Amino acid sequence: IFNSSGFYAMTRQIVLFAGDEVQPIDVAGPAAVFAQAGECLGDPDFYDLKLVSPEGGPIRTFSGIEYLTAKATHFDAGTIDTLLMMGHKPRGTVEIIRHFQSREWFEKARLSARRWGSVCGGAYILASWGLVDDKRIATHWRSARRLQEDFPCTRVDRDALYVRDGNLWTSAGVTAGIDMALSMVEADCGADIAAAVARHLVVYMRRPGNQSQFSTPLKTQTRGDAPYHELINWAKSNLDGDLSVETLAARAGQSLRTFQRRFAECAGRSPAAFVEDLRLEQAKALLASDVPVKTVARETGFTSASQMSTVFRRRLGLSPSVWKSMHGGPGETTEYVFEG
Repeated sequence: IFNSSGFYAMTRQIVLFAGDEVQPIDVAGPAAVFAQAGECLGDPDFYDLKLVSPEGGPIRTFSGIEYLTAKATHFDAGTIDTLLMMGHKPRGTVEIIRHFQSREWFEKARLSARRWGSVCGGAYILASWGLVDDKRIATHWRSARRLQEDFPCTRVDRDALYVRDGNLWTSAGVTAGIDMALSMVEADCGADIAAAVARHLVVYMRRPGNQSQFSTPLKTQTRGDAPYHELINWAKSNLDGDLSVETLAARAGQSLRTFQRRFAECAGRSPAAFVEDLRLEQAKALLASDVPVKTVARETGFTSASQMSTVFRRRLGLSPSVWKSMHGGPGETTEYVFEG
């Protein structure tokens, strides 16, 4: 039996595990993606969404909104296609970690599920239960360092929007759960259906999992009283000029060796890597407009469009033209569907 889109009409049960103080978008975002996918397929039952909790009944999200849930242990673990642990505020996280029945049920369910994982801080719960040892995982950038320190057996990717390690899927914070769910839909139903879902939800289509969670320069201390603040601002205004380490060291009034060492201590990366960060961020911003690719490369200081493309592929896993189409600048063919 096939649905109207030609896909085998077999219901896939999606189970989202949550408790009190859950991040509401962690639940609503992926749920909206899977529900919309069913509509785009012409088969609303293609995904069967279930929200479960340790005890069942209403749970109160940290924003105050309540969700009605079923009790997790009432579900047959063998029927679950996709099992995801949601992210919570600290109190909610601790309550789930300490709930022995939840741990026992989740451990059993993930063994038979086709895929399983977490959204946002849900990775901390999985790590506490010892389920992601020796696995590469993602989580919200604010939690990444502590997660890695508390559970050194895990391999936390601090920048990725989402990570797939075998049948384990984990995502970064909040809206990254939507990106991961879109990728799951693409794996199940193809790129056309995933793109249709993204258009209906008016979100970016398929931000790559390895795309950084946030702008790199924002990770660097750039307050007015911070070291190299004036130098960084000058570099931002002269991206198309000579920003070699020798030029930067001279402008900072330091020897080459001293500058390289002190800048790396301040910025967490070498001067050359930081300049590439600045150029990449500005190029991304310009590509989201109607500026031609070659012009973007010239204005941001890349030696050529080819070199800029190489950097984009190495850092983001996609070409400048794909970035431009994803971000729907003027003149692009990206179609958005607005529903009342």
